[in-house]
Amino acid sequence: MSEMAGVYNANGQHPVVLVCEHASAYMPEHYNFLGLDAPLRQSHIAWDPGALSVAKLLARKFDSPLVHSNASRLLYDCNRPPEAQSAIPSHSESHTIPGNVDLSTQQREERANTFYEPFRTCLRNILTASKQEPVIVTVHSFTPVYNGVTRTTELGILHDTDTRLADALLGCVTNLQADRNQPYGPADGVTHTLREHALPNNYLNVMLEVRSDLIETASQQESMAMQLASWLTEALMLLNVLKLPVTSQRQVPL
Repeated sequence: MSEMAGVYNANGQHPVVLVCEHASAYMPEHYNFLGLDAPLRQSHIAWDPGALSVAKLLARKFDSPLVHSNASRLLYDCNRPPEAQSAIPSHSESHTIPGNVDLSTQQREERANTFYEPFRTCLRNILTASKQEPVIVTVHSFTPVYNGVTRTTELGILHDTDTRLADALLGCVTNLQADRNQPYGPADGVTHTLREHALPNNYLNVMLEVRSDLIETASQQESMAMQLASWLTEALMLLNVLKLPVTSQRQVPL
């Protein structure tokens, strides 16, 4: 397995398979940090702050496997296919990414082979190894203010053409402003993982977008993961995937 893709709790027994495509802000030094200063490399343009922590907590609560990227989405966005220009963005919000400008076809292929292909293979292997029909849940975070506009959505519940789990989940969420296909949707190209791994196999699937100011601290992350686990369990019971709420008896290491 490539060091650019990781698996947490690979032997998890729950049908939910968690995915975190934008888990890390890491950039290998030989990419010269893409010409960005340190604050930008740690900002939301480079990764989804808090998403991996919430995903790991969900993996522990469910006893689920979690597949995650180990490098910045500015090097390659693992939630985009290689043919998409946005897979290696030359601009993000109002910022130019110097190290991504005017890349050759060969350079783009190198990025895809280094970052995307190991991630895609890793996720495919975890799904194939599942002893039950998997349910794909991807975990993301989004910035509260984008291009100067404040976002009121607190939890985005995203789907592509298969709405089953999203529909059920929207009916279970309480205490948060939960919106369908916000702040992004399929037209923005954000449902690639679902299209690639869930739709062809008719696996239940959903993409979760949590506003990042709600998961800044460890206590916020724990609270959010607890709520998400409860709502997902209720939704899966409504869809007859689970008969009873699942509480893992296995001790999953931190």
